[in-house]
Amino acid sequence: MLVHSRKGKWAAWALFLVLFLPLFALPLLVIVAASFSTHWSGAFPSGPTTEHYSAAVRGESLQALTTSLVTAVTASLLALTVGSWAAIAAARLGKRGRRVLDALFVLPVAVPSVVVGLAILVAFSKPPMLLNGTRWIVILAHTVLVTAFAYQSVAAAIIRLDPMYEQAAASLGARPSYVLFRVKLPLLLPSLTAAAGLCFALSMGELSATMMLYPPDWMPLPVLIFTATDRGSLFTGSALAVVLMGTTLLVLLALSRIRTKASYR
Repeated sequence: MLVHSRKGKWAAWALFLVLFLPLFALPLLVIVAASFSTHWSGAFPSGPTTEHYSAAVRGESLQALTTSLVTAVTASLLALTVGSWAAIAAARLGKRGRRVLDALFVLPVAVPSVVVGLAILVAFSKPPMLLNGTRWIVILAHTVLVTAFAYQSVAAAIIRLDPMYEQAAASLGARPSYVLFRVKLPLLLPSLTAAAGLCFALSMGELSATMMLYPPDWMPLPVLIFTATDRGSLFTGSALAVVLMGTTLLVLLALSRIRTKASYR
């Protein structure tokens, strides 16, 4: 903290708790409590039970979780590949070229995701690229929506990267491909893992575009949560939401450990 006095630190922590608990922590805690409940008692859920979790880890719910994981991992890898390649290429361009690429990659997140979903639905519903009704249209939509974050993260890391490493490798006779794969990408690994985690988390929670595109045999978990709560199954939906949060956090913690190890290399 930039506060040096003890009273100032206590005041800053108190302000943080006052803002954090009601706005962020309390709604999540209510979801967790509802996932273990059967009915509402006043302003709080009650009736402890674990039946909702039994249903949340089998059958349709388990399939939806698997669908979300496959979609998020595939979309994150594709977004990281495309975004990193574009960021490395943009570093070689002039200001005008970088602005064009920035605008191109930021455009999908500058408009509502439902607009992106509609655009993909219209573009890929006829030959020769007929993807409508398949899992690939969902994966494509998620990739388009999260690639901007991979591009921006890697582009910012490249700007901070000391060019002396590449120049030293090139002066020793290293080929450009060797410099890229053995010098530049290892130095960018912490930023790449951070970008992968961000893309994964965003893909796991994507709903708007997914609702327009998913086929019946490829229903991600956020869609199942929405349909459950829409039918009035609030407590089942809460358990599914906790499973979604827990799975996402576990993957992000694993990526965080990889990023920490990469930072100390």
